[in-house]
Amino acid sequence: MSDLLTRCTAWAGALGGTAVAAGAFGAHGLKATLEASGQMGNWETAARYALFHAVALLALGPLSSLPGTAAARSLLSAAAWCFLLGSLIFSGCLAALALTGVKILGAIVPIGGGLLIAGWALLTATAFRSGR
Repeated sequence: MSDLLTRCTAWAGALGGTAVAAGAFGAHGLKATLEASGQMGNWETAARYALFHAVALLALGPLSSLPGTAAARSLLSAAAWCFLLGSLIFSGCLAALALTGVKILGAIVPIGGGLLIAGWALLTATAFRSGR
């Protein structure tokens, strides 16, 4: 297994499992608290985005095994890092905001969103680079 495939698979498993657990915990264990504070939507968004990007990470791993240039693999690696760090920042800060109500966390969330967008842009660039 390639190094990137191994890392992406491990990150996807950890992120996906955490997202499912967080979603279930929010829907059951924290439901009354999140609804009372009006933060259920933020919690659900955090869990949903983490799960989406766990699946994206899972897809990046096998892509790294396809024939292609070193530059394309570097783009895939950068996309994987953006998905991982973006998910941690976006979903982590949104979940922390939902739990604590600390408003400054809401100002950090877009940094994570920007990283997620960058990850998708890098994936697109990989496709164009690999198509040559």
